[in-house]
Amino acid sequence: MATIVSFHAHPDDESIQTGGTLAKAAAAGHRVVLVFATRGELGEVEDGFLAEGERLADRRVQESYRSAEILGAARVEFLGYEDSGMMGTPENDRPECFWQADVEEAALRLAAILTEEQADVLTVYDADGGYGHPDHIQVHRVGVRAAELAGTPRVLEATMNRDHIRRLTEAARAAAGEAAEDQDMPDVSEDSTFGRPEAVLTTAVDVSDFLAVKRASMAAHASQISEQSFFLAMPEEQFAAGFGTEWFIRHGAEPGIREHDILEGLG
Repeated sequence: MATIVSFHAHPDDESIQTGGTLAKAAAAGHRVVLVFATRGELGEVEDGFLAEGERLADRRVQESYRSAEILGAARVEFLGYEDSGMMGTPENDRPECFWQADVEEAALRLAAILTEEQADVLTVYDADGGYGHPDHIQVHRVGVRAAELAGTPRVLEATMNRDHIRRLTEAARAAAGEAAEDQDMPDVSEDSTFGRPEAVLTTAVDVSDFLAVKRASMAAHASQISEQSFFLAMPEEQFAAGFGTEWFIRHGAEPGIREHDILEGLG
């Protein structure tokens, strides 16, 4: 059995980006470890959601443990940095935020976990952090360096399939007609930082059998993903189309989707 360490910026990222893959691995008997750079202190929360005096960071830690239980993860760790907020905001400049962290120092913290766990696989994000969030970009930088320090043999960048999203968007617009033109859609143009084009991906994991687990993991992060959210309000068929496959770029592999498991061919 293998050990997978999945490194994320904030609680709930593990559900959205890799929840199906991690649940699938755990169900097969592999050890799954979640590591978060921050506690998501700057997440948005509805008025009245938190109890009087309760800190959002504390709630999000609790939600992380509940999500880990649902996914089958055996361990949860936090590196101790603070949420940096969205790119270009004043919070990016705070010395304690993850965006300002020294990459080598942060990588040493993560590498200690990788070494202790004798990790076979590390998941991070692509170099643009999927959509340009500073903490997600930093996950890529820190994670790649940590794998070098720890000698972790396999690194995979979790990302979005830009072309798949374009196809879904075009189909939705065709079905909805002009009404879809006013909806917010991700930028999937050639020069977008959203996800990666299909041609550079290496690994497509079918997680359709674990969509209920993935949705439950998302729901565990109730402070950020409410029942009325984009994710959970989505009809099951639409959710399956958008989230039934999770996409990765494996370091050292030739571009082109030839793998359907993050452990394929390992060892």
